[in-house]
Amino acid sequence: MESTPLLIVDAANVVGSRPDGWWRDRAGATARLRDTLAPVGATGLPDRLPPPVEVVLVVEGAARDVPSVAGVRVVAADRSGDDAIVEEVAAAPGRRRLVVTADRELRERVAALGAEVYGPRWLRD
Repeated sequence: MESTPLLIVDAANVVGSRPDGWWRDRAGATARLRDTLAPVGATGLPDRLPPPVEVVLVVEGAARDVPSVAGVRVVAADRSGDDAIVEEVAAAPGRRRLVVTADRELRERVAALGAEVYGPRWLRD
């Protein structure tokens, strides 16, 4: 069993949770989120998630071409981002899996697979 927690971030949902002009450049906003997440693998999230952490950022639509960087594996959804997130959760049944999204339906789907679910604020705070 893999002991490193898997943090899966719904890029579109997290980027869209702040009215900071992301709609003018979705790929740029997603790349900024990715870059913010890059150190999390080594540092964890203070008082919430100790390191090491495997960070996965699921992207779709206009952000599909945002590449992975050291510390963040970017998964470009073939279909819906929600389905890709569910697939990531299902592919790691023996691990602690944390999903960051505010999407109610997605929250229910991944919780049914045993994942912990947190909203965008949990990640930003």
